[in-house]
Parts: sequence; structure tokens; C-alpha cells
Amino acid sequence: MARHLYSLMLLILTPLLLLRMLARGPAYRRRLGERLAWQPSPGARDLSKPLVWIHAVSVGETVAAAPLVAALRSEYPEHQILLTSTTPTGSARVQELFGGTVLHAYLPYDTIGAMRRFVDKYRPAVLILMETELWPNLIATSHRAGVKVVLANARLSERSARGYRRFASLARPMLQQLDLVAAQSDDDAQRLIAIGAPNVEVTGSLKFLVDVDCCAPLAAGVFDVIDSSDRTIIIASSTRLGEEEKVLNAFKRVLEAHPQALLLLVPRHPERFDAVAKLVTQMGFTLGRRSKNELLEGTMQVYLGDSMGEMMSYYRLASIAFVGGSLVDTGCQNVLEPAAFGIPIVTGPSQYNFATICRQLEADSALRTVANESELADFLIDLVPDWPRQAEMGRRGKALVQRNQDSLPALLSRLRPLL
Repeated sequence: MARHLYSLMLLILTPLLLLRMLARGPAYRRRLGERLAWQPSPGARDLSKPLVWIHAVSVGETVAAAPLVAALRSEYPEHQILLTSTTPTGSARVQELFGGTVLHAYLPYDTIGAMRRFVDKYRPAVLILMETELWPNLIATSHRAGVKVVLANARLSERSARGYRRFASLARPMLQQLDLVAAQSDDDAQRLIAIGAPNVEVTGSLKFLVDVDCCAPLAAGVFDVIDSSDRTIIIASSTRLGEEEKVLNAFKRVLEAHPQALLLLVPRHPERFDAVAKLVTQMGFTLGRRSKNELLEGTMQVYLGDSMGEMMSYYRLASIAFVGGSLVDTGCQNVLEPAAFGIPIVTGPSQYNFATICRQLEADSALRTVANESELADFLIDLVPDWPRQAEMGRRGKALVQRNQDSLPALLSRLRPLL
């Protein structure tokens, strides 16, 4: 009954969701029919081959799924792989990582009709949902069609667990249809079991599998000057709306103490690049932009990383990393990427997307949590000239990443009976 009420409400809201897509710009308007599974049946789908369907909502989950995709392609060459996402940036990342070696589509809205059309078009054998992608009709439709459903790299914050408990009549039947839940940590596993998930095992986080060799240094010579300079580069990665101003206020104080510092600012969402550039200049900083291939000049204080798919290349250049989403209440982004490059990390207090990993890094003195922009400025002012401390924090973070490389074999061993 609860799922039918949910389905009715979602059906009523669908026209508004489509209008929102139209309003968000050309990237969202393209392939709009896929949001309702109205695309033609995929010509590249070979129905004689079993299909493994992996849903990774956006860029972070797609990157985390990359080692799993590579392992499945190697171990099960007779299978086809379908990757779905919900954002244009996630779609672009699939293309960058895998090209035409996998099928790709947008996941449709979670209406009964759209999910039935989608499952009928692709006829998957196994569905692997990454992290927290639990959709009632997606799971119910797949389960009814005989698809084995797996929640992989599963994480669940206490706040999210409270939400599932409030809607237990909808959540519990959905969770009972999962054939396997592979949790990132013991804490995640216990929370998932408490809200009704069956078949829960701890396999670790795939996000520890960071490929630091996946990206070459940035092209076009834009950063040649940085590579040969002695400027301290502080990267502020994946920043969110309302966060850039806080970071820039902190950096203003850093410049007063250390004029040679450079802020490499990389907003999370491309539709905000121009607005962030305007904010930087309004606050009185000299600005360079990656999108314009502008060369770094000696007076430049902020360089805007307004490009897609180059985050790992940006990390190659950085001395210190502030990971965004943490000074606003959205949960920080992937702290393991800078850790894998041996970069000291600082975040704000909002960490629920990576809460367990942040605690591990902080316990190993590889990460510092600050409460606000003032504490961020204080920490950076102390750390910028302290090269030994930077090196030690970076070494500890990299060592933690290297100690946690067994999550993929553990997950594959649990998937084999289903494949």
C-alpha cells in the first residue's frame, strides 16, 4: 500500500520533474525521453549475453564503480555491462572512463511504468546499486522480473537511517527484496540491518581503490609555471553553493600571512562556474580560468578549475586539500582522492557522505576537521610553511589508502554466486 501511494505521488510530480530538467539547461534537456524510458530498444544489447546492470548516480559513484567494472569485464567476458546514471556529469564520466565498452543510459524516474519499460528493454540478470541508490519501484520491478539485486559499497548515515525508520512501511519491503548488501563498514552494516536489510556483509569501501595513474598531467601548458614554481597550491575541491565565499574569506587571511599561496578552486557543479568566477572577482582576487586556458601569472591569486574530468589532475598539483561540501550541510566529497596522492586534508564538520573514512583519516593524523571558515584560515596559516608536517600528514593518508585495497576481491567473491 505504501509503495502504491509513493508511486501515485511520484506520477503526479513527474511533469514538474520534467519541467525542472528543461529549466536546468541543454545538458539536462538532451535525451529527455530516457527519463521515462521512452528511448528505443538499444541496438547494442545482445540478448544472448547476460547483462550486469550497475547504477551509479553521478561522478563519485561512477569513479568508485570503475574498478568493479574492469574486474567484471575481465572475469566475465561473456557478460554485457550497462551503466546508468542520473546526471550529465555522471554520463560524461562514463564515456571518459569506458567509451563504447559498456552500455549507458539515464536511469528513468522511479515510476512503475518507466521502470517496467526499462527492465523490459534491457533484461538484466543482475542489478548492482552503488552506495545508497534505493528506489522502491526500481527494486520491486527488478525483483519481480527475476533480477538479482545487490546494494554494493553500501553506506548509511545515522541521519539517513532515521529517515528510513520514519517511512518503514515503504522502506522495509523494499529492503527485503535485496539479494545481497555489501556494506562499507561495521557501522554501516549495523544501521542497514536495523532498518530491515537482509544478507548484509561487510566488504569495505571501493572508494579506497583510487587510481592515481588514471590521469596524465594537465595539458595545454597552463600549469607549467605552477610545476616549476615554489608557490603553495591549496586546492578547494568540489565546493558547493554558499561554500566558496567561506573558502575565499579564509584564503584572504592566508594571503595576508603567505602572499605566495595560490588557491585552486574547483566547484562541484559546472552550471555554477560563471557565478563562482564572478564571486572571486567581486571579492577582490585576481583570477585565472582553466576553461579559457589562461596561463598562471605571478599576480594571480585564485585559479578556477572550471573543467570536467580533471579533478585527479588538479590533485597532482596541490600541496594541501580542502574537500568541499563540508562547510555547508551537504556532506563532504571524496577525501580519499587527495589522500591517495599523499596530500594533507582539511574539511569542515559536515562529513556524513564519508563519515567513517574521515574518522579513519583523522585518527591517523592525515585529516583535520575545522568548525568554520575562521578555523580553516588558522589551520592553513599554520600548515602552509610547515613542510615536514605536510609531508607527514600526506604520508599517513596515503598509507591508510594502501592498507585498504581488499574491498574489490571481497565484493567479487560475494557476487560470484549471483553471476
